Amino acid sequence: MAVNIDTVYQRVLAIANKEQRGYITPQEYNLYANQAQMDIFEQYFYDLNALNRIPGNDYTYADQVDILQEKIDIFERYRQTVVMSSTGSEAGLGTLPAYYRLGEVYHKHKGGYIEIEKISQNEVHHIQNSPLTAPSLTQPVYVRTGGVTPTGQTSTVQNEINLSRSIQIYPTTITSNVVCNYIARPTTVEWSYTTVFDEPLFNVNNSQDFELHQSEETELVIKILELAGIEIKDPQVYQVAATEEAQNVQQENK
Repeated sequence: MAVNIDTVYQRVLAIANKEQRGYITPQEYNLYANQAQMDIFEQYFYDLNALNRIPGNDYTYADQVDILQEKIDIFERYRQTVVMSSTGSEAGLGTLPAYYRLGEVYHKHKGGYIEIEKISQNEVHHIQNSPLTAPSLTQPVYVRTGGVTPTGQTSTVQNEINLSRSIQIYPTTITSNVVCNYIARPTTVEWSYTTVFDEPLFNVNNSQDFELHQSEETELVIKILELAGIEIKDPQVYQVAATEEAQNVQQENK
């Protein structure tokens, strides 16, 4: 289902080099490729939100919501482990896996999965002090915690990343068997190469393909060309990409 990193690069070079329009180095291509992948990926969610406001159709292979959902499904992860702490003041504190968008959080209890409801920090006090709403093993809740680096520990980039993924679960007796669903971020792409006679030759073993749906190949070429056209200040390259993109939009709207 992935899009081949070298196929896209060769298409980009073929258009960019036509009529001596310029050369895109592997380093530049990798930068543009990752930016293009994230632009397309992030647009899925805006488009899905907009399309959900209008009726779909009965054609299984032409419903735009279904098509977008199929592209997003590639990145969905289910029942991934949340690392929990069970000691002292950190009891019930969990660290989520690296994610792009978080879905549901669950606690495995008596052979089944119970969803842990997300609440705001302002709600914690009121819920805990009401007999009817107090968190329990069958009605657990969690809050997102900004967190601070523990006393005595050096603040590092990894610490900050982990803190940004911290959650506090109530009751704090829940210290294991916590999982979550989420949408993962696309893996960083790379066109790797070895230099032979001063020319870069594609190294498939160390390269990383695009994780996007294979139908995005043309869109990737267009967006990379747009980025390259701006960078090398060549309006012709940008115009080629923009024209092809306009034709794609026109075709989608028919």
